[in-house]
Amino acid sequence: MLVVVWEYLAKPERVEEFESFYRLDGPWGELFRGSPAFISTTLMKDLRQPIRFMVADRWTSETVYEEFKRERAATWRALSERGRRLYDRETEVGRFDFLD
Repeated sequence: MLVVVWEYLAKPERVEEFESFYRLDGPWGELFRGSPAFISTTLMKDLRQPIRFMVADRWTSETVYEEFKRERAATWRALSERGRRLYDRETEVGRFDFLD
């Protein structure tokens, strides 16, 4: 399994829009649900810094995740562009696997 973890610092005036955009029922979740290899997305908000968010996207494997990104490159780029107005910083924290 692959878990891609992202950190975002949302623009203070756009926090609600950010939350709507990155929740499972938002545009990213809609795109991801088009792949049978997508498992889930979790949006987390920092309790002490309410503009800081973590997003964890779960996929069956890194290979299928990368294939999906290539196959949907135009849509992926368009969503990325739309999202950039909602945050000041985006960082891929890392790619993880669960250990037994």
